[in-house]
Amino acid sequence: MKPVAKIVISASRRTDIPAFYMPWFMARIAKGFFEVANPFNQRVSVVPATPDRVHSIVFWSKNFGPFIERGDGKLLRAQGYGLFFNFTVNSDNPLFEPNVPPLTERLEQLRCLSEHYGPRSINWRFDPICQYETGPGAVHDNLQDLDRIGQAAAAAGIERCITSFMDHYPKIRKRLAARPGLSFSDPSLNAKVKTLIEMETRLGALNIRLSACCEKSAIAALPPGSSITPSSCIPNALLMELYGGRVSLRKDSGQRVKAGCGCSVAADIGSYRQQPCYHNCLYCYANPSSGPG
Repeated sequence: MKPVAKIVISASRRTDIPAFYMPWFMARIAKGFFEVANPFNQRVSVVPATPDRVHSIVFWSKNFGPFIERGDGKLLRAQGYGLFFNFTVNSDNPLFEPNVPPLTERLEQLRCLSEHYGPRSINWRFDPICQYETGPGAVHDNLQDLDRIGQAAAAAGIERCITSFMDHYPKIRKRLAARPGLSFSDPSLNAKVKTLIEMETRLGALNIRLSACCEKSAIAALPPGSSITPSSCIPNALLMELYGGRVSLRKDSGQRVKAGCGCSVAADIGSYRQQPCYHNCLYCYANPSSGPG
């Protein structure tokens, strides 16, 4: 008899639960369910949260410090939940990410997660790649710490990096209105391909494989021989490898499948509006909280 398929919880694409909302999360785990409002129609659904119904929890964060300090992961693992971590570690840039910890602290968190939960349970996300201008002809990107982060990730045994290019949401242009002299630019397809190949080469020297999230056109334009693949930030096949059992391998139709999202189906339990993220990243799609959620 096949084992019963369980669900995967995504915690969360909509906010940073490990950084800001672990007390709430653990309280809901204790109750055995989450009540989740649909971001668009506000209909509330109930997501089971008990170990007999949940296979794994995929955490997304830019700051796992509070999660590590509280010891929540040890408690969850002892209860039988599989744990997986999407850890976004970008270059130090207070202009773009004003409220994340210094890079040194984040790299120590990366090491700690790998030591306690295993490197295969971690996706390092360098996301997004930003190209910006500070004046006529003064074009920059945020890749200045890529090698430093990659070396730390490799030392921790991590073998995967996921990246994407910044999406130019209207709300980002509104934020830039308060920052005269700064503007984001959208690289051409050729420029994106060149950047991805350069990252592939630099990370490949560290035995780190590069994947691209929702960059279908850029992946299609890569030269023969490139090892860059579409990403799966919620990788249910890998979760079964890590923790056994059975989960659905169906793609999540609620994500950007046409753009190349390879995520497997999961239940996202966060809220843009009720749980605002306080990192205040300049390029974020989730803030301000007046958006859907």
